[in-house]
Amino acid sequence: MCGIVGAIAKNDVVPFLLEGLSRLEYRGYDSAGIVVADGMLHRLRTTGRVSELSKLVDSGKTSGLTGIAHTRWATHGVPSERNAHPHFSGDQKKIAVVHNGIIENHETLRQRLQQDGFEFLSDTDTEVIAHLISSYLCKTNDLLEAVCRSLDELQGAYAIAVMEESRQDRIIVARNGAPLLLGIDDDGIYAASDASALVQVTQRIVYLEEGDVAELSSDGYRILNCLDSVNGYEVTRKITESSLTRDAVELGPYSHFMQKEIFEQPVAVANTLEMVLNAQSVSPQLFGSEAQSILAQTQGVLILACGTSYHAGLVAKYWLETIARLPCNVEIASEYRYRDPIADPTTLVVGISQSGETADTLAALSYAKSLGHRYSLAICNVPESALIRQTDLRFLTRAGPEIGVASTKAFTTQLAALLLFTAVLTKIRDQLSTGDEQKMIAALRHLPVAIQHALQCEPEIRKWAGDFSQKHHALFLGRGVHYPIALEGALKLKEISYIHAEAYAAGELKHGPLALVDSGMPVVAIAPNDALLEKLKSNLHEVRARGGELYVFADADSRIEESEGVHIIRLAEHSGVLSPILHTIPLQLLAYHVALQKGTDVDKPRNLAKSVTVE
Repeated sequence: MCGIVGAIAKNDVVPFLLEGLSRLEYRGYDSAGIVVADGMLHRLRTTGRVSELSKLVDSGKTSGLTGIAHTRWATHGVPSERNAHPHFSGDQKKIAVVHNGIIENHETLRQRLQQDGFEFLSDTDTEVIAHLISSYLCKTNDLLEAVCRSLDELQGAYAIAVMEESRQDRIIVARNGAPLLLGIDDDGIYAASDASALVQVTQRIVYLEEGDVAELSSDGYRILNCLDSVNGYEVTRKITESSLTRDAVELGPYSHFMQKEIFEQPVAVANTLEMVLNAQSVSPQLFGSEAQSILAQTQGVLILACGTSYHAGLVAKYWLETIARLPCNVEIASEYRYRDPIADPTTLVVGISQSGETADTLAALSYAKSLGHRYSLAICNVPESALIRQTDLRFLTRAGPEIGVASTKAFTTQLAALLLFTAVLTKIRDQLSTGDEQKMIAALRHLPVAIQHALQCEPEIRKWAGDFSQKHHALFLGRGVHYPIALEGALKLKEISYIHAEAYAAGELKHGPLALVDSGMPVVAIAPNDALLEKLKSNLHEVRARGGELYVFADADSRIEESEGVHIIRLAEHSGVLSPILHTIPLQLLAYHVALQKGTDVDKPRNLAKSVTVE
């Protein structure tokens, strides 16, 4: 989970590299480094944020026409200058390497290379790549061939960029299991882990595919695919005009990206549902040209996801089983890929991921296919991601770039997509009447407005945040379809405020968690005016009887009254099937304002990175 940028251009590339790293800092921020060709390979590295690297660059007046840079989230070796990228190898033929991913056979390669006389100066798996390429460069005298031969020996997921001191007019980049794309412009050729790093110079993007190795030079670029051959064969990848703009990846009037993304949710959901908002019916074609045929055969659903996307899947399980009457299992992708489950070819596999590059989800999807699952669907926010390319059906959530590590608009757009998916499956199974279909479409049309109303509770939440910021633990409760929303609320709070938070199905309270409740343990309850409200009220009485302080998010017509130790914020009237989406909003705001009170880094919480592209 690291960010790579590279450039070979007619002008000084250092400003581009530094701004690109800043754009990619959400991918990793333990350390950062840069190398540029300026007669020799000139390298600067530092721990901490990209801003620290910028200070080093400014003090050294570093410049050059060719360079690569990297921001790191540590997997092998503690955050330190010696573990920061780029890594060097060689004396007569010095090369520099930056790397995103994990090399699984690095220990075996390290032992062999040490026996061959290579000295390791870091604890990283990346240094193995540098020395391996260097060993082949001594034999082949061609960097492109040396990279291709080295990649044949590497096991794992990676994206790399390589420079050679004796040939300062080119960069070699390669991808296998980790994202990497090129930016094409009249003034230069650029590379990055994410399009957000490229919009400063171009919107003409080339998405590299698995096994692609690209040679960038002042004359242009060429791409080989080495997936099935060491020497590879030349391929053409289309140039895509990116719709991403600079404004989309800048803060604007907001203090943090998380704040911006919370308030972007009405527009993000409206964009996601654009094809439905003006329609008279829900169409399977929204999920792909083959959707009608595939969904008609579907007898069950298996959802694979991680983190916040897993919580979206849990909500979908309630919807699919209650509305579409289809059995649904939801699996944590990192666990599923190591189980020996029973596969049913009539069960549709649904992979959910914001980035579409989540390593565990991709591996779990491949594993499900190997077990005999015939068809798959991706719900994802990135059109050219690996997940989109590996599934039969797909739905783009159109949330726009999400920079804050703690997911917000990606989650609510995933829920909107999953509710639409539920409606389509229900219709295909002849269980959605015309009247119910119209009601569903009307509810979806109203959803962006309803989210806007939910955001208006921010001033009241800001008052609660002062109390929460003094606590060390919190308990979140929900019942039925709102239990996964409680899980998501607890996750948000602990991600960015570092307050320990747990979530339980409220009915489980008396089966153990009630032992935690005292006056120092705030209890957050989601209390929509649904069929389980009376049951939930009984659980809340259990909390108050033990001296617990209750913070309740209720609908306007929920019959819960504020009293000593019971604080209530009311949302709009009960929104039926959409209620989980709306009750997510105040939980996001609560986490955000508690983190502000505590002074933590809201967008870049410690130990976490955005795109989890490693196992």
